[in-house]
Amino acid sequence: MLDVFAGARQRQAVLVDAIRSRLWPVPAIGVVVAVALGVVLPQIDGAVDERMPPALGEYLFGGSADAAREVLGAVATSLMTVTSLTFSLTLVTLQLASSQYSPRLLRTFAADRFVQRTLALFLATFAYALTVLRTVRNGGDGSVLFVPRISVTVAYLLAIASVLGLVLFLGHLVRQIRIEAMLNQVSSDIMTTVGRTSDPLEEGSARPPLRPRSGGEVILAGSSGFLVQVDDANLVAAAVDADAVVWVDRPVGANVTAGVPVAFYWAADTGGQLDDGCIESLRDRVAAALHTGIERTATQDVGYGLRQLTDVAIRALSPGINDPTTAVHALNSCSAVLCELARYRLGSRVLRDAHDVVRVVVVGPDLPELLDLVCTQPQIYGARDPLVLGSLLALLRDLAWLVRLPEHRQAVADRSERLGRCIAAQEFEAAERDALERLRLQVGEALAGQWHPSA
Repeated sequence: MLDVFAGARQRQAVLVDAIRSRLWPVPAIGVVVAVALGVVLPQIDGAVDERMPPALGEYLFGGSADAAREVLGAVATSLMTVTSLTFSLTLVTLQLASSQYSPRLLRTFAADRFVQRTLALFLATFAYALTVLRTVRNGGDGSVLFVPRISVTVAYLLAIASVLGLVLFLGHLVRQIRIEAMLNQVSSDIMTTVGRTSDPLEEGSARPPLRPRSGGEVILAGSSGFLVQVDDANLVAAAVDADAVVWVDRPVGANVTAGVPVAFYWAADTGGQLDDGCIESLRDRVAAALHTGIERTATQDVGYGLRQLTDVAIRALSPGINDPTTAVHALNSCSAVLCELARYRLGSRVLRDAHDVVRVVVVGPDLPELLDLVCTQPQIYGARDPLVLGSLLALLRDLAWLVRLPEHRQAVADRSERLGRCIAAQEFEAAERDALERLRLQVGEALAGQWHPSA
């Protein structure tokens, strides 16, 4: 049954992902907070300056108005330079990730919270120093001398924090451009997505495959792009109001084209007919509940992360890069993710109304499809490298030990057979061929529940 709060949680997840995947929201918030603090804190300064305890005043800024201007000007000037450097380093890192690994990793880098918060600190310090600078007065031309001692001290502390932030940012950037850190971040995003969209698969909980009812009418896509979100709550509400069942025929992450069928519907009552007015409303509401975008996101798309990992592997196998070790690292990450996904109920999602009646079915990739996504292209581009083929067989061996559903076991066995034919077609040395054949035999043993020590 669909949770009444599921729709709100879904929309919240989409909003959070939209904010996290952009560089500007957190720095913009930091600038707004800094300007507000730069306006309020000098007023507090003026109110408490005369009543400031001498012991506390010794720790505050004690210079003249000209000295305060110099400090604030130096802070603002230096922070703008540091911010420009930080932006430049970030763009260089994004360019490296795009050209060396995969352009689909750019979204992961843009969502790096440490980078966003560092930029927010630098820009906030700059904006705060400028805002406080306007309140400093020398006392001439009829104005009253005013040196916001607390405000200037805060600017000094923010400048020190920015220096420390720059050092930590450089260390963080060096770590982030390492391929192991990238693969780990993508793997974590995949598990977060599957934990949000799928239920754990209990032992013996196999279910018959769902099929759309014959005679269903089509619903056309309202816009073109990647299907990035399916609004479950609105889909169920539309199906209940029309007393219909809706079958969403495209998984999240698929490319859709406006005016092309994307879903089907039929009357919930077998043999019943839907009212013409309800049909038009149902079509409009279903099309509106299927949100598209110009790029895939990890909010509901489990296959997107595996696409990123696989792209890293095949890019590393390209003649221009020729880095099979990176490809093996990416396949190892794919192995860990697939073994975790084997514990979840993947495939089509069934949404029910408050009376436990099936109202919506949203198709999705199951484990065999995700296994094909991971293995097909690395097998094609790495067919002549025994190291890559060995990593694929090791992936199948680990997955074979964990899968329990018959269709999952069959998918592993079929993929092992395809790899066997690929190996047989290559001109490997006898030792390499024997090692790969031993690995392939271990896949069959793992499917049979056997695991022997390595010789």
